[in-house]
Amino acid sequence: MGDCLFCKIVDKKIPAAVVHEDDHTLAFDDINPQAPVHTLVIPKRHVDSVHALDARDEVLLGRLLISCNQVARLKGLVEPGFRLVANTGRDGGQTVSHLHFHVLGGRRMTWPPG
Repeated sequence: MGDCLFCKIVDKKIPAAVVHEDDHTLAFDDINPQAPVHTLVIPKRHVDSVHALDARDEVLLGRLLISCNQVARLKGLVEPGFRLVANTGRDGGQTVSHLHFHVLGGRRMTWPPG
């Protein structure tokens, strides 16, 4: 997508602090962190949101979750724990229309979240 911020990061047109990358996913630190550790994990292929996924995306979704685990490991979050969030749609708090998971940690998370 031409205007998509995250697609521009994937294409290296906008710099990002990359934490992890493989053939299908990219993880980078959020520029407006909401926790001591706040890393975004995105598919390199443009997908609007969780709602846009279907059965054909089963492998991609698995790769995204594995990348989230890799980020948690790299950031030292496995033992203390972390929160994984995927905001979907306006009311869900999604501000960039490109599927992304937030890996949040480095402090105790509270509930309810928002």
